[in-house]
Amino acid sequence: MNSAEQETNGVAGAPLSTKSKVLENSASMAQSFQPLKALCAHLNAFHVYAAEPDRCVEANHYCAHINEDVRQCLIYDTPEPNAKLIGVEYMISGKLFKTLDAAERKLWHSHVFEVKSGMLFMPGPEGMPTSIWEEAEIKEMEEIVGLYGKTYHFWQVDRGDKLPLGEPQLMGSLTHEDQGGEALKAMWKARDEKFRISTEQKKAKRQYIEEPEVHDDADQTWKK
Repeated sequence: MNSAEQETNGVAGAPLSTKSKVLENSASMAQSFQPLKALCAHLNAFHVYAAEPDRCVEANHYCAHINEDVRQCLIYDTPEPNAKLIGVEYMISGKLFKTLDAAERKLWHSHVFEVKSGMLFMPGPEGMPTSIWEEAEIKEMEEIVGLYGKTYHFWQVDRGDKLPLGEPQLMGSLTHEDQGGEALKAMWKARDEKFRISTEQKKAKRQYIEEPEVHDDADQTWKK
């Protein structure tokens, strides 16, 4: 069987050869990977396809600050070692968002509902007391609630694609609990069970977080 006919870790292609593993290990010990060392937060939520908002996908964001007003995130389908890199998200402050032209602003989404509903959360490290981690998480939520995100996915894993096919897809976020349909509700419930968290508890603890006014040009997924 040739490599084009094989599948490894849910992706088209052959398993790593011994040669590739040796080269991989050697490179990982010799190189610095400085941009990746800047990653400082793992965020989990769901994205919807801007062109087809009835389609949604779990998104594990691994984010770094470029500066106080700009963050950049690598997005994977799972937090597991063989996760697929499915997209990227840039997050900017409301101050920078207002400097964008109208056409550009329509590509960005808000994070208010994600934060206030409890959907967006930071998976905690094993062994750390929940109360301590939740304190760090809620401080992060206080910052993210006012940010705008621009997200593109390159790999449509929800279709079962074995490779990143087609054009990049603009993604959006949810802005109301009635969006997403039954498919999202099932994914959301399964996500909470997998990470052993309670969205409702997170929602209750975040009620004090002030909701910033969302610009009319954002969240165009739901305004078409």
